[in-house]
Amino acid sequence: MSKPPGKSAGPSGRSLTVRVKGSAQRTVSSRRWLARQLNDPYVAEARKQGWRSRAAFKLLELDDKFRLLRPGSAIVDLGAAPGGWTQVAVRKGAAAVVAMDLLPMDPIQGATVLQGDFSEPGADTQLIEAMGRRADLVLSDMAPNTTGHAATDHLRIMALAEMALDFAIATLNEGGAFVAKVFQGGSEREMLDRMKRHFAVVRHAKPPASRKESSELYVVATGFRSASRSD
Repeated sequence: MSKPPGKSAGPSGRSLTVRVKGSAQRTVSSRRWLARQLNDPYVAEARKQGWRSRAAFKLLELDDKFRLLRPGSAIVDLGAAPGGWTQVAVRKGAAAVVAMDLLPMDPIQGATVLQGDFSEPGADTQLIEAMGRRADLVLSDMAPNTTGHAATDHLRIMALAEMALDFAIATLNEGGAFVAKVFQGGSEREMLDRMKRHFAVVRHAKPPASRKESSELYVVATGFRSASRSD
């Protein structure tokens, strides 16, 4: 089971808080981000365990709840950089892992890493060719650059989630699973209805490793029905 990391404690047993001093080179927002990173127990635990990002715990927690990662499976990881989810998939015994992101990503032993724009024509073919077989799990942690306008950001992340769903429906094995990041407000009704036609179970989840102030949420669909592929 994946357990949430505890806070580091000082001699008194109380958790320590690192304060970031002001600097002419740092903006207020950058100081807040740095303070949050320094005081985040998931960030510290990720470093300790060798994960590339705290996001690794999100997938571990989703796996604890939904049993998504199975030895010998084939997994596609979209929006993969810096590679935390890909690392988890490999360490959990996946036989084939293909990761793609717009940003460059250092190699991970046991995975094929592709740099590219998933929304561009031909990206799906590139992924399928790299996989060499149908997938058992399609993961999408893709997210747009946020604008600060909630409605716009919601529409943009839903567009990415819908593209990932199209890919999952086209490539999953019978009984496969799909996970995609969305923003609170949940998935659009049309997308949920479509997922329910193709999967036995569809649920939303916010893993404990997701920051409380974050609007991110994950939609998790399991039990893919290959007979519905042409619907």
